[in-house]
Amino acid sequence: MANPVVMGSVCSCIFGSVPVPVSVSSQQTVKIMNLNAATIMDNRFPTFGMCSCPNNPAVIAATAAKLGVFSPAPCTPAVTAPWTPGTPTILVCGKPMLGSTSRLMCMWGGMISVSSAPTQTIKTP
Repeated sequence: MANPVVMGSVCSCIFGSVPVPVSVSSQQTVKIMNLNAATIMDNRFPTFGMCSCPNNPAVIAATAAKLGVFSPAPCTPAVTAPWTPGTPTILVCGKPMLGSTSRLMCMWGGMISVSSAPTQTIKTP
């Protein structure tokens, strides 16, 4: 069972330095607790602060510039797919609802997860 993710729920990346709120842009009509419900397509984030993923080209360049001393760089999430698995049995405007147990992968190697969501539990069949 997962909690529904809504506008303002908080996400974190394992390589990022700061958590960020979810911005719901995939739909504007369905609300939970008077907040827009998120879908698996709400996968756009501006930044997670500083990135410490060793596969990120910006981190590689920053580390090279400091002659091999590991150096985090500003995070620019590179997300190319929707959240998985979502809640496929609950559709929001034709898209699976985003549940608090879903994960999102950054192509540099980070894993984004929901760290704070409302306490309303959704039971799926």
